[in-house]
Amino acid sequence: MKDKFYNYIQQLQDSITAKLEEIDGLAKFQEDLWKRPEGGGGRTRVIENGKVFEKGGVNISAVHGALPQSMRNYFGVADADFFACGLSLVLHPKSPMVPTVHANWRYFEMYDKEGNIVDQWFGGGQDLTPYYLFEEDAKHFHSICKNSCESHNSEFYPDYKKRCDEYFWNSHRNEARGVGGLFFDYCKATDSMQMEDWYNFVTEVGNSFLEAYIPIVLKRKELSYTPKQRDWQEVRRGRYVEFNLVHDKGTLFGLKTNGRIESILMSLPPHVQWKYDHHPEKGSDEEKLIQVLQNPKDWV
Repeated sequence: MKDKFYNYIQQLQDSITAKLEEIDGLAKFQEDLWKRPEGGGGRTRVIENGKVFEKGGVNISAVHGALPQSMRNYFGVADADFFACGLSLVLHPKSPMVPTVHANWRYFEMYDKEGNIVDQWFGGGQDLTPYYLFEEDAKHFHSICKNSCESHNSEFYPDYKKRCDEYFWNSHRNEARGVGGLFFDYCKATDSMQMEDWYNFVTEVGNSFLEAYIPIVLKRKELSYTPKQRDWQEVRRGRYVEFNLVHDKGTLFGLKTNGRIESILMSLPPHVQWKYDHHPEKGSDEEKLIQVLQNPKDWV
C-alpha cells in the first residue's frame, strides 16, 4: 500500500504542477530533492513571483525510521518505527480576488520492532481561503468535494465538511481560516471500509482537486483590485500564518520528526501584515467575509 500510494502522489504532483504552470503563464516551479538523515526524503516544488501565483508549493515526501519520543507520547506507544508519505500543497495567488487554497493527502504506517504493521491509516483534505467572498465559488468548491465523497459513503461529505470547519478554526480569533472543504484523518480498516477502499476514496478526492480550484482561478484572476483590497489580503494572510504556526498538526509533525524546514514552512505567504486591533468597516465586503468565517455555513 505504501508503494502504491507513493507512486500515486508522485504522479499527482506532476499533473498539478503542470496545470498550475499553464495557468500562471509566467513562473515555473523550482524543484528541490532532499533527504532526511534518519530515513527518506522528498521532492519540493515551489513557484514564486508568477503572474497569477505570488507563492505556492506542491510537495511530496516519504519519511521513515524510529518514531521520535514526542510522537510516541502523542500516540501512546513504546518503541515503534514509522513510515509516512503524502502530498501537501498551498497556493497564495497575487490577486486578493483569487482565494488561497490548501490540500493534503497522506498515508501512515507504524511498526513493531519485528517490522510488523501494527497500525495504518489515511488522512487528508482540501480547503479554500478567500479574501473576498464570492458565494458561487464556495458552492462550486464544496460541490466538487461532495461529489468525490458520494460514491463511497453518503455520510462522508457532511461528516468531513463538519470536521474541516472544526479543524481549521483559529480559536484565539474565534473564526474559521476559510470557507472549509473536507478534512479526514485516521481512516483505518473496518468491516465496511478496507484499506483498498480508503485508497480509492483518498485518490478520488486528490484527483478532484484541479476541478475544484482551477475554474475559480480562471474566473477571478483578471478582476481588478485596489491597494486597499491588497492590504486586506495581507491582513487576512496573517490569520493564515497564525493557524499554521499555532494549531496545524501537519506543521507540528514535520517539526517534531526533523522534517525539512523549507518544505514545512513553504505554506507561509511572502507578504503579510499584522495591524493592531484591525476591524473591517461596517457593511463592507470585508465584514461580509468575517461574518461567514465566524459562522460557518452549509454551501451545498
